[in-house]
Amino acid sequence: MAVTVLCVGKLRERFYADAAQEYLKRLSRLMPTEVVELPDEKEPANPSPALNEAVMRKEGEAILRHIPPKAYVIALCIEGKQLSSEAVAAKLKELFTQGKSDVVFIIGGSLGLHPSVTARADFKLSMSPMTFPHQLARVMLLEQLFRAAKINAGERYHK
Repeated sequence: MAVTVLCVGKLRERFYADAAQEYLKRLSRLMPTEVVELPDEKEPANPSPALNEAVMRKEGEAILRHIPPKAYVIALCIEGKQLSSEAVAAKLKELFTQGKSDVVFIIGGSLGLHPSVTARADFKLSMSPMTFPHQLARVMLLEQLFRAAKINAGERYHK
């Protein structure tokens, strides 16, 4: 069982990077988790809808190239289903029990995910109807993965 967090863009702010590293360190003893950063495409100064689509398409192509063929893909997108922490834990436990050895979570760039990526997703997950910066979404996802791993290990976690 391996979890990959596939993200567009780097964590440029130190506080985001420090928080992400802390959760990855905590996860390391409970659930193998890897973060793969893909370069984000430069957005034009005055983007048109066509230019935005082109940026999302290029990022989407890079994302799709990095997904293993048999991976179970969970795309983070606002139109996805909202789950409690316990439900995320149950979903992961179910996937691992079913023999899904590669689970890939995808976080898009600042413009979101191209439809080709959401079409590839086996499950769409929403953290909230609110919009968050993708850097913060990464930290929040890693925290929820850590919480899910603690729940599944039968360990106490902060409620």
